[in-house]
Amino acid sequence: TSHFLETIRFNFAAGTSLALVSTIQFVSTVQAASQELRSQYKVCVPQCKPLSPGEILGCTSPRLTQDTDAIVYLGDGRFHLESIMIANPGIPAYRYDPYSKVFSQEHYSHERMCRARQDAIRTAAGAHCWGLILGTLGRQGSPGILQHLESRLRSLGRPFVRVLLSEIFPSKLQLFPDVDAWVQVACPRLSIDWGEAFSKPLLTPYEAAVALR
Repeated sequence: TSHFLETIRFNFAAGTSLALVSTIQFVSTVQAASQELRSQYKVCVPQCKPLSPGEILGCTSPRLTQDTDAIVYLGDGRFHLESIMIANPGIPAYRYDPYSKVFSQEHYSHERMCRARQDAIRTAAGAHCWGLILGTLGRQGSPGILQHLESRLRSLGRPFVRVLLSEIFPSKLQLFPDVDAWVQVACPRLSIDWGEAFSKPLLTPYEAAVALR
């Protein structure tokens, strides 16, 4: 914790507005650090319920106020950090790796991501047969959202197939050559991060709602 605090003080001027976040294993460290830093900085430990204050996940992060100067993520890897970067495109993000003790500024290409998702939505809008995937891993899938999508496709007269999968791979979806577009009711990051690896559009439910307007 002491090196993390020293790193913050070395890299940010007093009075800077900081949002401190982490994954569950380091949340207690973030919360303790926030108390130490509040005398010098405007520190926020944001909460996205039902997660703990300061905790983020790969698909669950809070929207921050625009007066936040920087996001500081305590943790290794980028997957969870990217979640809050996607949710807050205008705020610089930094990562402190507690294992290597390396502090770095991280970047995310929001423009490239938006272009890729818009292309997928445009392609899917012309699809005839749709595939609806309900994720069965943990509690990722939502039967209610699946039923809503089914109702929308029925009202438009679009044929569809329903598939239950614990893991979604391109090779599995290629077994359905008649499906023109897929919607996965599982993890939104699957479409955002790996959508281009699939031969047919792989949309989130929200993207499907846009394509089926």
